[in-house]
Amino acid sequence: MSVHRDVLAQSSAFFARRLAADGQPCVEIHDCEDAEIYVETVGLMYCDDGANKHRLLKQSVPRVLRVMKAADALGFPACVRSCLDYLEAVPWAGEEEERRVVSSVRRLQCTDGAGVSPLLRRVASSDSGCLRPPADTFAHITEMVLASTDERGRRETKALVLSLLKDSTRGHVGGGADGSPPTPGISSSETLYGSCRGCLDRLRRLLAEASSEPAYSAAVARRIALEADNLVWLVEMLVASQRACDGFVALWSGQAELAASHAGAPAASRHAVSRVTARLFVGVGRGEMLPPRDARLRLLQVWLQPLIDDYAWLQRAGGSRPAAFDRRLVEDGIGQTILTLPLEDQRSLLLAWFGRFLKLGDDCPNLQRAFEVWWRRTFVRPYACSSSG
Repeated sequence: MSVHRDVLAQSSAFFARRLAADGQPCVEIHDCEDAEIYVETVGLMYCDDGANKHRLLKQSVPRVLRVMKAADALGFPACVRSCLDYLEAVPWAGEEEERRVVSSVRRLQCTDGAGVSPLLRRVASSDSGCLRPPADTFAHITEMVLASTDERGRRETKALVLSLLKDSTRGHVGGGADGSPPTPGISSSETLYGSCRGCLDRLRRLLAEASSEPAYSAAVARRIALEADNLVWLVEMLVASQRACDGFVALWSGQAELAASHAGAPAASRHAVSRVTARLFVGVGRGEMLPPRDARLRLLQVWLQPLIDDYAWLQRAGGSRPAAFDRRLVEDGIGQTILTLPLEDQRSLLLAWFGRFLKLGDDCPNLQRAFEVWWRRTFVRPYACSSSG
C-alpha cells in the first residue's frame, strides 16, 4: 500500500512505534490474519470520525466487528470509537450475534471504556443501585401473570415465562455449550412458594364463600378456576426449577381444611381445584417430584376422594380448556403414587378405590393397572420382609 507516514503515525500507535523504530520508508506486516479488513482499516485512517461512521453504516455487524478487531490491534482508537458507536445503535440479530458483540467488546485494549459502557448497558446495568435483583424482577413478572384475567394473555404469557425459565434453569445448571459459566438463577423456590401461599389463601376464602352460598355462583366459580389455574402454573415452574416441587406436595397434602371446604362447595364451582391434585399425582408418577412417603400418603388420604368426586366434571370440562384433562395420564399418576407406598397402604387405598369404582364406573379413575400390580405383589409373588435362615 502506498500511504503517508504522518497519517498512519498520527492515527495508529502501532504504526507510530514501527515508523519511529525502523526509520525506513517501507513497513512489512507479517502477522496479518485478515488482509482485506486490514487494508480497509488503514484506509479509514484517512477519514475523520464523521466519515468513518458514514462508511460503517453500509457494513454488517460481523464486518464491523472485524474492523474493530483490526483497529484495536493497530492502536487506532478513533476507529474503535466509531465501531462502538455503530454497535451501540444498531439492532443485533439474535443471541449468537449478541454474544459475539459482547465478547469482542470485552477484549478491546485501546479504549478507556468510555465507548464500551454505553454499549454494554444494553445487556447489563452499570449502576447496581438502580438494578433490581433478578429474583425480584422474576417475582414481579410472576405476580403480573397471576393477577391477569384475560384468558389469551394469561395462556401465552404463562407459556412464555415457563419456556424461558426452563431455558435459564438449564443454563444455571450446566453453563453454556461453549464452556461459558452457568448463568445465575432468576427464580428461587422461596419466591414461587410465596406466590403459592398467596393463591392458597385466596382459594381458601373463595371455597368458604362457595360453601356458604346455597346456589351456584358463576363469578365465584371463575375466580376459583383462576386461582387453581395459577397454582397449576406455579407447580410447573417449581418442577422446572430442578425438582423444587417436592415441598409443594407436602404443602398441598396438609390442606385438610381446604379439602373440607371443597367438599361443601358445588361441584360446578370447585372441580378446577382438583386439577392441582391431578398435576401432583402426574408429577409423582413421572418422578418429577420426590416427596417423602408421609407426604405421598397424606396427598392420597386428603385429596384422592375430592378428585374422585370431581372426576366427571373434570372429564366434561377438560376438552374445552387450553390444557385438556388427560384421563390416562392422571390415572397412571395416581396408580404409580399408590404403588410407591408400603403394601398395607396400597391395600387400604386400592380396596377403597375398588368399592367406589364398582359404584361410579366411568365417573371414577380407573386404577386397574395399579390394582394388578398390588394383586401380584400380594398373592402371586409375595416377598418376605426379611430373609430366613
